[in-house]
Amino acid sequence: MNDQHSLALHFRSLHVPGEPLVLVNAWDAASARIVAAAGARAVATTSAGVAWSLGAPDGDTLGRDAAVDLVRRVVAAVPLPVTADIESGYGGTADEVAESVAAVIAAGAVGVNVEDARHDGATPLREVDDQCDRLAAVRSAANRAGIPLFVNARVDTFLRGAGGVAETVARARAYLAAGADGVFVPGTVDPGTLAALVEAIPAPLNVLAGPGAPAVAELAKTGVARVSLGSSVAEAAYGVARRAAEEAFAAGTYDALAGALDYGTLNELMRG
Repeated sequence: MNDQHSLALHFRSLHVPGEPLVLVNAWDAASARIVAAAGARAVATTSAGVAWSLGAPDGDTLGRDAAVDLVRRVVAAVPLPVTADIESGYGGTADEVAESVAAVIAAGAVGVNVEDARHDGATPLREVDDQCDRLAAVRSAANRAGIPLFVNARVDTFLRGAGGVAETVARARAYLAAGADGVFVPGTVDPGTLAALVEAIPAPLNVLAGPGAPAVAELAKTGVARVSLGSSVAEAAYGVARRAAEEAFAAGTYDALAGALDYGTLNELMRG
């Protein structure tokens, strides 16, 4: 059993309903090390943050090679399990998605998020059968690599206004049958809704949290197994950059920079 295989098994074990794995999503090697040093049990990337850091918009516009290279850098930066947000899989076909997953596994990841949203304007979500084919390809690629990859199937019904609990559960069950291990439902943090989803979905449930969401302890009471912060940390960091720039250009002052990590701390973190 190699280190990546062991990390994959460990990552699986961290998904405990009612005792959620908290993921503060990173978008580069530096943010990954900062999160790890703060006590993370695993590191997850955010596709939006990754895309923005590389000068691209989120939503299936970033090329596979750039995305995989970023995963490789994050894996090399931390000794923790790394799960990669690969959007829709960086491919138009199931075979192309399998190629992406093979590359992400080769880069060292032990988990992936694969979403069912469409960004081409055709429909809000992919057809269920199409998404199941893509998830089956993800599982097959992982099996060929010999890594027990944790496949987190993202269901964007709430996020895209394309269905409620019933549609979400139907998609989740189909995706699990196709080879997914967990289900990610961003777009709702309502405790009653989450409890209903936990009850109906026979797999670890991942939710997206941020400002205004219930605290992790409250989310845990609903039975969720994973809480992700998604792109919100990158958004906050870029918010500081904008406030600092606007303040410096307008008032000529620097108050927006208060509370920053100091140079020495950051530099030591980058020494590994």
